[in-house]
Amino acid sequence: MSTLHVPTMAEMMAQGQTPDILFWVGCSGSFDDRAKKITKALVRILNECQVNFAVLGAEESCTGDPAKRAGNEFTFQMQAMMNIQVLDGYEVKKIVTACPHCFNTLKNEYPELGGKYEVIHHTQLIQELINSGKLKIKEGGVFKGKKITFHDPCYLGRANDVYEAPRALIEKLDAELVEMKRCKTTGLCCGAGGAQMFKEAEKGNKEVNVERTEDALETEATIIATGCPFCNTMMTDGVKNFNKEHEIQVLDVAELIANAAEL
Repeated sequence: MSTLHVPTMAEMMAQGQTPDILFWVGCSGSFDDRAKKITKALVRILNECQVNFAVLGAEESCTGDPAKRAGNEFTFQMQAMMNIQVLDGYEVKKIVTACPHCFNTLKNEYPELGGKYEVIHHTQLIQELINSGKLKIKEGGVFKGKKITFHDPCYLGRANDVYEAPRALIEKLDAELVEMKRCKTTGLCCGAGGAQMFKEAEKGNKEVNVERTEDALETEATIIATGCPFCNTMMTDGVKNFNKEHEIQVLDVAELIANAAEL
């Protein structure tokens, strides 16, 4: 495997260069060991396609999404304004992120504070790279004939109406895409979007990620595809609840594509 090339905005500016796109990594993709693998998969794709990108590195901070969802508008705006100052300082025009929470906040909530950027999800960028011929996937690859189901992240699907890009990528794998009974506009949250990943369970007889995993198991898929690092954690825990971790993989779409392209 080749060495990953991940330049920072500061390094590129020092060299008099301007990247075409900023990769906003997010907290999970930066610090969570499982999510780091998703980050690396996306970087391998960007490197393979010679995408002119950079990251903020140590200059990247939280988007403020958790504060806003918790109702702390003051903290959110303080956080957002600091980020906008950094982004505008580098004259960022286009941002890609593998986190739908960051995607939603940067795309929909920064503009009213003056932060106006073109923001895309990593599945949309990968779809562009394949459609333009920059990324090739070999026919009959490692996922040929396998059943794959896709769990729609709330902040990608219902919040931003992005349903087709991840599905189009899965269909490139020569695999069988099987839908859960609750999908797309009627998709069920895995719980992460409702902060169940970070707090004690609500009253009831079942965790929401367990119920969502039941939807996935009903499809008899051997791979649960996700497009969000937090969904990945929730679905992975759900699979473990049923002791199915040796039978069913939970993988991000970027990991599926990177593996299929043998990157």
